[in-house]
Amino acid sequence: MLEVKQRELQSKRTELFEITEHLAVKRTMLLAQQRLLQQVIEEVARNKSKEKFAQQQLLLKSSQVNDKRIKELKIEVASLQARQREKIAEFLKIKRFTEALEKLREKAKQEFIAEQEKLEQKEMDERAALRFARRMIAAESA
Repeated sequence: MLEVKQRELQSKRTELFEITEHLAVKRTMLLAQQRLLQQVIEEVARNKSKEKFAQQQLLLKSSQVNDKRIKELKIEVASLQARQREKIAEFLKIKRFTEALEKLREKAKQEFIAEQEKLEQKEMDERAALRFARRMIAAESA
């Protein structure tokens, strides 16, 4: 059972890693989109030419698309964060269970070793008692 849980733990670790990677990619995309929009706004604000009005109109039209994309990315990031929290919880639950199984296994091993040592000691005591009894019998018959 421990091996099954260890494989399950490894599987959950892999899933968590994949979600975390995907989350990092989406966060990077979100930041890039936000930076791009900010740069365009700053560029239009610095422009003093006659084309500034046309650029502002273009910016307004494109900013709607950019805002929509940013909102979508934020939703995706929030969704991935929720999935990541779920996977972390699953991973930790399995990890705690696996650790408990490992402790039980170790305890059983220690108990087995202690029992074997007791049996060996009992056998040695019996041998010593037999040797003593044989010596006593041999001393009496001599």
